Amino acid sequence: MNLNLFHDLTFYTLYAGLALTAFVAVERIIFYAMTRKKTLQLEDALAPGAGTPPPELLAQNNVPANVSRLLLDRMPKIRSRHDLEDASEEAYIEARLQLNRNLWILDTVVTASPLLGLLGTILGIIDTFTVLASSGISDPSGVSAGIGTALIATALGISVALFGLLFFNFFQQRVEFLGDRIKVLILRISETRQPA
Repeated sequence: MNLNLFHDLTFYTLYAGLALTAFVAVERIIFYAMTRKKTLQLEDALAPGAGTPPPELLAQNNVPANVSRLLLDRMPKIRSRHDLEDASEEAYIEARLQLNRNLWILDTVVTASPLLGLLGTILGIIDTFTVLASSGISDPSGVSAGIGTALIATALGISVALFGLLFFNFFQQRVEFLGDRIKVLILRISETRQPA
């Protein structure tokens, strides 16, 4: 069994996790910025006394427009307050699903990276002891280099996890903020039709 190969695979997996975290972070930053902008535009268009929102805002393919269309399409079928609550809940759940998309990747990287780093350290230490067993302590620099390389795996794993955690927590805050704005949007749309 080649422990060096497994040790190298651990490093490559951590680098892949770092790259994946960076990709998801950039995608989510752009997505949340655009969603915030479009939500506030629709919110202003639905402000009391503003009339109906412009059709071009509702025709776009983004979270607030999708939620608004879903709710407005269901309005003619709403006969009771219970129907309105169900439609509002459905629209909100749909929005939350889109807002939380891809965050599971960050959560997985944050959880797995320290464990992979620890695995890399263990494999590096095993490899170092294998060198010690075959050559003895005649080469202390080789032993030291092996232990140093092993500890780099732990440091890399923790660093990747911290990088991912920073973005994951920031995105959780964005999801909460945008979820609240979507609720306001849903309430404003619901005010246009108050069933008996």
